[in-house]
Amino acid sequence: MAFTTLLERESITVVDYRCGVTPSDAPFVELHRAFSLSYVRAGSFGCRVRGRAFELVAGSVLVGYPGDEFLCTHDHVLGDECLSFQLSPELVDAIGGRPEIWQSRCVPPQAPLGILGELAQAAADGRSDIGLDEAGMSFTARFVEVACGENRQSPNQRARDRRRAVEAAVWIDEHSHEAIDLESAAKEAGLSPFHFLRLFADVLGVTPHQYLVRSRLRQAASLLTDDAASITDVAYDVGFGDLSNFVRTFHRAAGVPPRAFQRAAKGDRKIFEAAISRGSVS
Repeated sequence: MAFTTLLERESITVVDYRCGVTPSDAPFVELHRAFSLSYVRAGSFGCRVRGRAFELVAGSVLVGYPGDEFLCTHDHVLGDECLSFQLSPELVDAIGGRPEIWQSRCVPPQAPLGILGELAQAAADGRSDIGLDEAGMSFTARFVEVACGENRQSPNQRARDRRRAVEAAVWIDEHSHEAIDLESAAKEAGLSPFHFLRLFADVLGVTPHQYLVRSRLRQAASLLTDDAASITDVAYDVGFGDLSNFVRTFHRAAGVPPRAFQRAAKGDRKIFEAAISRGSVS
C-alpha cells in the first residue's frame, strides 16, 4: 500500500492511497486511526468490519471510526485508489449528525458524494481553485447530510457574522502574499474552520481559498502591467509558492499565460482578441 499525505492540518488530513494488491494476495488487517471518509476513485476492494462484509467500487466511501480494525480483500480486481479525509474529533463535532453514522462501514456510490469527491480530486491535482481542505470539509458535510437523510440549509447570518466574513476578506486581501490556509484565517476570525468556511461562502459567495487565489491574481495582473517584471518574481511576490502553479492558474483565469498578458497590457490587442474568439476569457 503506497500513500502520500497531500495535506495536513489540525482539523483535516488528506491522504492519497494506492493499493496494488492482486486477487492472489492474502487479505490483510488495517486499523482506522481517526474518523475518516475514504472516497474510492478507481478500482475495487472488499472490506469486512463490525461483522459485516462490503464490496467497494469507484464512487463508494469507506467510513472509519477510530480504533476499529477492518479486513481488506481483493478477490475480484487488481488494486484500488482512494482519496482519504482523516478528521479531527472537533471537526466531526462541528459538522454534527447522529453519532451512529460514524460507525465503520461502506456507503455505496451516490451522485452527491461522487461529484464532491471528484471536485476534491481536482483540488488535489491542482485543477481547481477550491482549497483541498475546503473540498474535504464540503465532502464531509455532504456525507453527514446524506447519511442523516436531510439537506440542511444555512441559517440567515446575523449582522455580526456578516461583518466577521467581510473583515476576514479584508484581512486575507491584506495578507494574501503570505502563507494563509483555512485554519489560520478561521483563527483570525475567531471561528472553527468548518463554521468559518460556511459563513464566508454564504456571505461572500466564494470560499476563503478562492478569495485568496483571486486576490493574488489581481495583484499579479497589476504587477504584470510592467513589461520588465519577471514572471517568477511576480509569482512569488504575490504569494504563489510554485511557478508552474501560478502560470497554470493565471492562464485558466485570464485566458492567456502571464507573458502574453504582459504583451497585451502594452497594447497587443490581438492576444485578447484571439482568447475571446476561443471563448477562453469570461
